[in-house]
Amino acid sequence: MYKLKTRKAAAKRYKAVGDNKISRRKAFKSHLLQKKSTNRKRQLSQTVIASPGDTKKIHLMLPYI
Repeated sequence: MYKLKTRKAAAKRYKAVGDNKISRRKAFKSHLLQKKSTNRKRQLSQTVIASPGDTKKIHLMLPYI
């Protein structure tokens, strides 16, 4: 059987944690930060566990994770 290719963009964005779970960063922290509150920016800096529906799609993009 042939090797499956990893999508490099997804490999840079997601990380496997725990049992069959994927961690990701939150969106909206790259620009226009001046009008966002400090509390909001701090919360956007945290990582979260990807939802189960997204996890299935991420596993297709990262077959060896």
